[in-house]
Amino acid sequence: MTLVALISNPRSTGNKALLPAVRDYCAHNPDIFHYEVEEVHQIADALRAIALVKPKVLVINGGDGTVQATLTELYHGGHFGKNPPPVAVLPNGKTNLIALDLGASGKPIPTLDRIVTIARNDLESHIVVRQLIALTDGEDGRPVLGMFMGGAGLAEIILYCRQKIYPLGLPNSVSHFIAAVAGLLTMLFGLTAKFLPITRSALRISYFQKGELNGSFIVVMVTTLEKLLLGSRAEAGSSPTGQLKFIAVEHNRAGLTTMLIDTLMGRFGTRRGRGVHLAREDMIRIDSDRSRSRVVLDGEIFEASAGKPIILRSTDPVPFLRLAA
Repeated sequence: MTLVALISNPRSTGNKALLPAVRDYCAHNPDIFHYEVEEVHQIADALRAIALVKPKVLVINGGDGTVQATLTELYHGGHFGKNPPPVAVLPNGKTNLIALDLGASGKPIPTLDRIVTIARNDLESHIVVRQLIALTDGEDGRPVLGMFMGGAGLAEIILYCRQKIYPLGLPNSVSHFIAAVAGLLTMLFGLTAKFLPITRSALRISYFQKGELNGSFIVVMVTTLEKLLLGSRAEAGSSPTGQLKFIAVEHNRAGLTTMLIDTLMGRFGTRRGRGVHLAREDMIRIDSDRSRSRVVLDGEIFEASAGKPIILRSTDPVPFLRLAA
């Protein structure tokens, strides 16, 4: 049995500089089975090969698209039968939301070394289970899986950062700060320009247990992560009403004010307020009757439009490796 299987994507931005060091580390560590993929369609072959060596932990080293594609194939492919290995994610993407939620911070090589040590000595105490988000958008094919979906203005700010700010070559933290400020300016003052993101979207959001929201929103967020995008933690504890944590902020003064105050106090997403809606559901439907509205699931773009809603469902639990004690 191999201790750790590592899937790396050489084409991801972070790996352009890091991969030689990863290869060197793996070459000197017989406990690691390293498989490189350059295209998403190669991930199925990678997991079939990895299943033969029966790793104790599966580690993903790539950008958001690599993580999403691996989780989707791991869940649907059945390569490990009913006992898939726990998944760890190296902090090597642009946002690193999943990695940070699982306690993987700092540089990727020391994180990988920490994972090997845990797999060798103390694996069971670090395993946690999480549901995934299964997204369908009206197209044929199996659902795409992830752990964080942003919609409305939040999706546009994420895409603005990717398309306008990242190409400048700035550090990730600086890029995220600039995108956040640009988004905040458009929310506060209604500014519109080609160099600023659009920060609102007209949507109809259906809860399959609690009814419907219909209006214009600046933030729509669905996640199974514990840590949220703005630094706070999701509502603690389990809920009999569902595993998908849903947050929506209305495009009005009350919603914006409540969001800003709660963000500054580190409690955004932990309580309801004027213009801020929270729910826990197992199924959520997002419609956009007036125009197309984009959502981003772990870095990948999907569209809701008239007659083509986005449906989000929670999956069965999947094991992950949490590095934090």
